[in-house]
Amino acid sequence: MDRLEALKVFIAVADKASFAEAARSLRISPTAATRAIAALEETLGVALLRRTTRSVGLTAEGGAYLDRCRHALDELDDAARSLRGESAEPRGLLAVTAPVMFGRMHIRPIVSRLLRDHPKLEVRLTLTDRVVRLVEEGIDVAVRIAELSDSPLHVLKVGEVRRVLVASPLYLAARGMPATVAALHDHDLITFDNFSRNGEWRFAGREHGVIRVKPRLLTNSIDAAIDAAIDGLGIARTLSYQVARHVADGRLSLVLDDLAPPPLPVSILYPANRQRSANLRAFVAAAKLSFGEQPII
Repeated sequence: MDRLEALKVFIAVADKASFAEAARSLRISPTAATRAIAALEETLGVALLRRTTRSVGLTAEGGAYLDRCRHALDELDDAARSLRGESAEPRGLLAVTAPVMFGRMHIRPIVSRLLRDHPKLEVRLTLTDRVVRLVEEGIDVAVRIAELSDSPLHVLKVGEVRRVLVASPLYLAARGMPATVAALHDHDLITFDNFSRNGEWRFAGREHGVIRVKPRLLTNSIDAAIDAAIDGLGIARTLSYQVARHVADGRLSLVLDDLAPPPLPVSILYPANRQRSANLRAFVAAAKLSFGEQPII
C-alpha cells in the first residue's frame, strides 16, 4: 500500500476508533489496515495509535499528525479539482473554535449558513473561553477576542468589542453612580476571571490607569456575572456585545463609559498554509458577510 493510501487508512482508523470499522468503510481487510498503520509508524519512527483489546486511540504525536494528514489530503483534493476545471466545493470536516458566548451569538449562525449552503460540509464547533492550540488540537480556524502577539498563524481582523462596566438601575439608585475610577473602591464589584488580569481593571488615559479590584463576587461564568449585575449585586465588567441587549432593554446601565479602555480586536486565526482550503475560504467569506451585515459593538 502506498503512502497516500496509508494516510487514508490512518484517518479512517482515528475517526472510527476501530480498525475493523475503518477497513469496512475503505473496503479493505482489517489485516491490510493493520499492516498499513504498522508500516506508517515504522517509517515515521513514532507510535500514532494506542491499541488495547477494547479501543483504539491517538497518541499525542498521532493527534498532531492527524491534523496535518487531513489538511494535506484536502489540499490534494482541491488541487485535483482545480486541474479538472472544477470549482472547489467545501466538503469534509471543518473544525472551528470560538469563545462561548460570542460563539453562540455570532459564530453559530455563520456555521448554520455554511451547512445550509454546502451539503457536503461537516463542522465541529468547539465553544470554550480557554486559548485553543490550533495544530495540536486539530482546529482549522479560531475566533479570538484579544490583542494578539506575533504569531505564525494568519490573522484576519473582522471587528472589535469594548470592555464596559455595567450595573442595574436598582443598584445605582441605592448606591449612586460612581463619578471616578477611584470611587469604584466604595462599590460592590463582580469579576469574571477572564476580564481581571492579576486582579486589575484597566481604564483609558494615564490619569486613570489601573485599579486593583477586590470583588464581592468572583466567577468563571460570564453568564453568572451578568445575571448577578441584573439582580443588583454590584458593578460588573463585561464585553459590550455580551450586555448590549440588556442595556438596550434597560436592565443594565453603563458605568464610567467615557473612561473605557481601547476596544479589543475580534480576529479569525488559521494556519497560513491553509489559505487555499475551500472549507476555510467559505468560512472566512461567510464571516466577512455576517460581520459586515451585523457590526460587532
